[in-house]
Amino acid sequence: MGFHEIRFPASLSFGSVGGPERHTDVVTLANGFEERNTPWRHSRRRYDAGVAMRGLEDIEVLIAFFEARRGQIHGFRWKDWTDYKSCSATRDPSIDDQRIGTGDDATAAFQLIKTYRSGEQVYERPIRKPVRGSVVIGLDGDAQQEGLHFEVDKATGIVTFAHPPNGGVEITAGFEFDVPVRFDTDRIQTSLASFQAGDVPSVPIVEVRA
Repeated sequence: MGFHEIRFPASLSFGSVGGPERHTDVVTLANGFEERNTPWRHSRRRYDAGVAMRGLEDIEVLIAFFEARRGQIHGFRWKDWTDYKSCSATRDPSIDDQRIGTGDDATAAFQLIKTYRSGEQVYERPIRKPVRGSVVIGLDGDAQQEGLHFEVDKATGIVTFAHPPNGGVEITAGFEFDVPVRFDTDRIQTSLASFQAGDVPSVPIVEVRA
């Protein structure tokens, strides 16, 4: 699968609907109890960009973007306005937002991660598409400088240090990120008459494993 490191116009994703999806197999036993399992380790997000389209100019931008991606062929970046930071929506990312690892004197590369907590349960989501210039890193609370102490691969979310962090050092990060997605259709159907009638096109978007 091809992937284009370009973001779907953020002005058109603002107002879209969508969110995480899980896949759960539920088997009801003869005694009424259930067995629940999932083949997915990570959730998959789905969106509909159509509800954010407000007029003919938006449709022109959408069609140009759709054609350049060849429909479903090439993936792209998507800004999920409800979840695009390592911190809360009202704050700016800081070096102590997320713990991404612990130094061991040997490992130099670490995956960016966002942790979701509810009670005692946690889910660690790998972040593959950080936004350029947004990543900040700390070692035991000391800020590190990108380009001097570490580099970030914007296509994978891997942080590589110039020197492996010392053993026991806590590695933390703050960042903004996009979701790797593709169009979930090979057809866009629109008309000006639909907009005048209050209808909007359906533009399904689905997350891809990147």
